Amino acid sequence: MRMLWLSLLTLMVPVKTPVTALPLRTPDLPIRPHAGLSEADQEFAEAYLRHFYGYKPKSERRRRNADTDVDAEWRTGLCDKVQKMQRFFGLPPSGELTKETLAVMKRPRCGLSDVERFGKTIRWKKSTLSYRIARDNPSIPASKVHKVFRAAWKLWSNVTPMKFRKRSRKEADIVISFYNSDHKDGSPFDGKGGILAHAFLPGYGIGGDVHFDADEDWSFNSTGFSLFAVTVHEFGHALGLPHSRDPGAVMYPAYNFAPSYELQLSFRDVKDIQHLYGVSPNFASLFSKKPPPRTPDKCDPHLSFDAVTELQQEVLFFKDRFMWRKHPQFDETAITLISSLWPDTVPPYLDAVYENVEKNVIMFFKGHQYWMLRQLSLEEGFPRNISDFGFPSRIKSVDAALHFRNEHCTVFFTGHECWRYNEQQKMMEGSPTLIEQEWPGLPSPIDAAVFYDGFVHFFRGNIHYKFDSNSKHMVSTSPANDLLECTEMNGNEIL
Repeated sequence: MRMLWLSLLTLMVPVKTPVTALPLRTPDLPIRPHAGLSEADQEFAEAYLRHFYGYKPKSERRRRNADTDVDAEWRTGLCDKVQKMQRFFGLPPSGELTKETLAVMKRPRCGLSDVERFGKTIRWKKSTLSYRIARDNPSIPASKVHKVFRAAWKLWSNVTPMKFRKRSRKEADIVISFYNSDHKDGSPFDGKGGILAHAFLPGYGIGGDVHFDADEDWSFNSTGFSLFAVTVHEFGHALGLPHSRDPGAVMYPAYNFAPSYELQLSFRDVKDIQHLYGVSPNFASLFSKKPPPRTPDKCDPHLSFDAVTELQQEVLFFKDRFMWRKHPQFDETAITLISSLWPDTVPPYLDAVYENVEKNVIMFFKGHQYWMLRQLSLEEGFPRNISDFGFPSRIKSVDAALHFRNEHCTVFFTGHECWRYNEQQKMMEGSPTLIEQEWPGLPSPIDAAVFYDGFVHFFRGNIHYKFDSNSKHMVSTSPANDLLECTEMNGNEIL
């Protein structure tokens, strides 16, 4: 999978001159150093916070006059902005510029600030919008580009009463163009990679216009930069949508769709665009059988998990393309995309996951394959077949994996059986046994398992089973999401 970096330049009000995005240049005040980060990385992080989170450093003069200003600035300014960024992307909100935080900052993303708040709703006042393509890209077929644009508009018109008409003459509400480098709107493109496109909120003149970088290798299939995915996102901004904090939304600032993912508007996207323009009269019939996908809600009483594992100090709960990260030092258990931590390596809809601390690797299982990662990087030669562990050919996948650090073993669950794997000898210990014999009171099959806080925690459907492995008895049962400290809903109301 290749990540998409969409860049949006916005108009705060409908005027003819765009607001120029701040370049990621060397800032005025260095972030408090963090072990392993270079000075260039620290400067990049500050520039990122200036551009996307509204950080405003104190003047160079004040910085020279008092060294204590550095610490004060960190406590009251930079730390706060780092925390805001971490919360937005589902990272533990430590306020510290960790390597992981920096890695997220460096990922491809949209150029619109994540903390912009508009004083009033910016939307088009009419239900039919015209658009025209002012400048084609000579390196790609115009017919393919036009087809992509029609398909992107259709996604938005399927859920609202809005209609979009293509025009060939000069006058149009939305003008779409491919440009190279400096194209006189105050925000030049940067060649291959980096900024792929930008757009403007609804308004007069340049308002609503969309610009694509003509130097990019645009793709119409499952590889490269997907013109369709970029276009859907940019058209959303052209209609007036800001960024969404929902990691499953098209309007999320970072794009993390696998090549095989069928791009569609999420529940959040639909709800937000219908708030601006109302509901399409055909909405019920179009989406009765397949409603817009919802991002999993940790407060959903029916929530179940695909896999659960410890990872250093955290406990990770996997569901579809997403995961929750439970950290002992933070009250928040935020949701994020799996690809935010493991881009281009770990597949969605996992079967099992466990961390082997002694070998410093993380194991991911899906179907008949498994992936081994070390320090967030995929080991050479993976994915491989699960038969490596000694499973017979009848075992096509695993349901859950339970790793015991002190015993250097992993218990695999398949259907009504469990298997004990010796991590040091790299072999199965004997034959499989029935789950009901080894774990009295536990129904099977199970969905996930993890050893955490002195107990084994099993998950089956929306039920969490807490088991004492020493006395071999069930301690308690509770909702599956009770470890996520659900305190509020995430906004997934019924349409």
